Order: sequence, then structure tokens, then C-alpha cells
Amino acid sequence: MREFLTKAAKAYYEGTPIISDAEFDILAKEIGFNEVGYTDLEYEFKHLYPMYSLQKAFVGENFSPLPPTISDTLVTPKLDGAAVSLGYYDGELVLALTRGDGKKGRNIASKMQHLIPTRIPNKGIVQITGEVVAKKSIPNARNYAAGALNLKSQEDFKQREVRFIAYDVQPKTTEYWSTSLAELVYFDTVLDSKWEEYPQDGVVFRVDSVAEFEELGYTAHHPRGAFALKERAEGVETTLLDVVWQTGKSGVISPVAILDPIKIGEAVITRATLHNIEYIRELNLEIGCRVEVIR
Repeated sequence: MREFLTKAAKAYYEGTPIISDAEFDILAKEIGFNEVGYTDLEYEFKHLYPMYSLQKAFVGENFSPLPPTISDTLVTPKLDGAAVSLGYYDGELVLALTRGDGKKGRNIASKMQHLIPTRIPNKGIVQITGEVVAKKSIPNARNYAAGALNLKSQEDFKQREVRFIAYDVQPKTTEYWSTSLAELVYFDTVLDSKWEEYPQDGVVFRVDSVAEFEELGYTAHHPRGAFALKERAEGVETTLLDVVWQTGKSGVISPVAILDPIKIGEAVITRATLHNIEYIRELNLEIGCRVEVIR
């Protein structure tokens, strides 16, 4: 199962997910899988600062990640695209990396230079992190944005309707996250708008004071001073028509559900992974039974 989730995480960050976010969360919780992103040794470069994931909370569930003593908390949109870090040295762009495993990622500076300033007035080492997004009006907008970063041709990339929106800068230039981010006047940031024209998968609550944020510290995977509040996705019922077996690129054979077509959001769903035979047995699946699908 761990090998499968590692493969699923890799596919997600490459913009070609093989299971839904909800399925991934359920399976990851079941086996205690806490790895963020994925590692690709062939293309790795180190982020100037680690790119942590955010702890999740869900609407309607009793969970309060932040202590009540915090002086000020900001709420910003959680954009759903492809996370990227930009590295500058004395104002010149030297790196633009995909998230990868949060510590290292692929250098995509040749593409990102068409979206962001290649020179900024800041001196020293600066990392700006943000999301490459596409408008919701584009089918499968998240995959469209993430897939753009995998294009080999710069000309093809320039044709993609994508945008970079910053959500953090390091090191901070003021004692508050909000004012430090606001100083990035040469970038679009999550403070500038609600960005409702772009896909979102929740909102982010963040401690504004840099001192308080750092005092709360970090786990191995996420900061304790911020979290994402999300809604549990609602499932859509359909009929299981058949189960077929497919061989993946790694040679692993896995079952796939053939479904009576249903529309979820902007996508028509006809197939769903069933992972392995034990998964089928646990769900007590039979041909012709009704199943709930969450994308």
C-alpha cells in the first residue's frame, strides 16, 4: 500500500492524479502514510527553504489546530493548482522548482520566467512560494495547470493560460506575514483578491505574527501556525458495471472499476481504481451493486 501511495503522490504532483484527494487521505490515514510530495532523483534541486504541507481540518468536525492565545489570524484562499518555489539571489531568478517532496524539486525556471519577474529589488537570498493556477472555466483546471509545468516546449508552455499567485516569502521583511507578502508588489498574491475565478480546495488560516508563528514550530510535515479548512467532498452514486485488471508502468496489476457514467463537477467519471483484491473484499463489492464515488 505504501508503494501505491508513493506512486499516487508522484502522479498528483505531476498533474495526472490516479486517485481522488479523498481516497488518498483515507488510505494514507489507514496506514499512517505521512510522506509529502515525491522524490525524483534525476531532476532534484534543493528548495532554499522547505515547502511544508498544511495540516487539514474539515467543516463541521471538532478540531482546533491553533491555540486560543494567538493575537491575530488571517484567512486566505487555498488555491488548487501546482505549488512552485522561486529562488532569487541579489534580485536575480536562479531557481524555480516544483514542490517535489517539499525538500527538493525539478527546476522549471525556463518556463516560469514567462510568468514571473526574473529580477526583483530584494537583496540576498529570497524564496517566494505560490501556486500556478488556471481558471475554473478550463476543463480539469488543476491538471491543466500542473501539466503545463511538464511540457517540454517553452512555446507550448507560453500558450497555456496559467498564472502564478504567491502565498509566502522567506525570509520575512517585517514582523508580520501579511505585510511581508504585501511588499511583493511585483507579484499577484493571495492577499490581493479572493481569486474566485480559480479552483480552490478550502481556505487557509495562518498566524500573522512571524514571532508567534515560529514559536509554535513545525512537525516533520507541516507548520503548527497554519492549517487548511476544507469541506468533505460529497459522493455521487452510480452502478458498478464491471471490474477489469490493468498493468501499470511499474508492472503492478491492479483492479479498476467500470462505472455507469456520472458527472462530478466538470468531469465525466467512468472508471475508478480499486487498488487491490483486499480493497474489493473490504467493500464487499459485487457487479451491479450501487457505489458512491468521490472525486
